[in-house]
Amino acid sequence: MISDRIKMPTLLLTGATGLVGSRLLPRLVDAGHDCRALVRRDTDLPSGATAFRGDLDDPDALRAAADGVDAVVHLGALFRTPDEDAIWRVNLEGTRNLVTAVHAAAPAARLVMTSTGNVYDHSTSRPSREGDACSPTAAYPASKLAAEDHLRESGLTWSILRLPFVYGEGDGHLASMTELAPRFGLHPANSYSVAHHRDVAAAITLALTGAMDGRIVNVADDAPLTVLEMTELGGDPIEGSAEPLANPWAGRMDATLARELGFRPTVPTAWGAARDGLL
Repeated sequence: MISDRIKMPTLLLTGATGLVGSRLLPRLVDAGHDCRALVRRDTDLPSGATAFRGDLDDPDALRAAADGVDAVVHLGALFRTPDEDAIWRVNLEGTRNLVTAVHAAAPAARLVMTSTGNVYDHSTSRPSREGDACSPTAAYPASKLAAEDHLRESGLTWSILRLPFVYGEGDGHLASMTELAPRFGLHPANSYSVAHHRDVAAAITLALTGAMDGRIVNVADDAPLTVLEMTELGGDPIEGSAEPLANPWAGRMDATLARELGFRPTVPTAWGAARDGLL
């Protein structure tokens, strides 16, 4: 008798408890993936996901978690900390450890890694494109760019999604801009490419089909937001300014390639997200 059960693809997710990962994991489970989540401690996971205890600095745990998987989604990263050594250790060395584990335990797996639009130079004369030269100096984008380079040279089947400012579903990210803007000296008119958590999941799901194999792809919705607009949507607006804006394209990404590869945002604008109760 032939079984009517269909074996669903097995997937390992790093960064499963983070801002993006905790919202992505339930969607991957709902899509039918047999999900393994790399976690550092006991935590509640969606029904259908299996916890694998470990960290990106634990090669043995990574090999066990990756054993026989069909795909890996690598979200794990460290950024908002003054400890630059820790940022490099997690973002670059952790990626190296993961690549080594996948080579050993699942060499045919597809590895989708998320990176950041912060790798692009601020002095660009237009929205940044995937082929633009990047020379970040801050630890977070520099370490992510180095991790990208390592993955690209790994011999694995890979894709890299450069994410914008991600928001929605009560994550508090928009609201945080009221405090972050003065801390980092952001002009109220600075504009940033953005994407809702739904569309981060949509882009990753598309990448898991192979549509983005061997490519770096910018992910963004249809309408960038200014810092002032972010704080308005977050509920605590900052003061505006008529001062000149330096580097007007900093934070903006050209997402034409993603559209050409089949990505279509399901939440095209943050204003629509606010109207539909998705913030």
